[in-house]
Amino acid sequence: MSATGLDTFDKTLQTTNIWLNEICEDLGPDRQVAWHALGSVLRTIRDRVPVELAAHLGAELPMLVRGAYYDQYKPEAQPQTYRTRDEFLEHVQRGFRDVRPTNPETATRAVFKTLAKHVPHGQLEKVRHSLPEEVRVIWHLDQAA
Repeated sequence: MSATGLDTFDKTLQTTNIWLNEICEDLGPDRQVAWHALGSVLRTIRDRVPVELAAHLGAELPMLVRGAYYDQYKPEAQPQTYRTRDEFLEHVQRGFRDVRPTNPETATRAVFKTLAKHVPHGQLEKVRHSLPEEVRVIWHLDQAA
């Protein structure tokens, strides 16, 4: 039985729920926090990597998540040039204005772990290597295990 009447919508809802459940395993049961973590981390990555690489990553995301990923995207202003772990996490933290306080590094690690389970390793390796070294050290692609 279809929840929405459209297989495409049902599939993206199902996949997005799987991703959110995985993030909740690390952040707790608040799905609102998990959604904000997912969107904030993805947009922080998107804004730091080259535009072409951001587009390739976006193509790997479930349709619903892809909408959050591209929300307010300005490719002409990318990539941003921050270089430190703290700057990256500061950008992530901005995505939590409307939900309970959440540790941005814990949220980032939870999203990285979920991406490692669902996005092809080669694609993630390219994204990871385009991020500053201080960010790469908190993103281990073997986290999916």
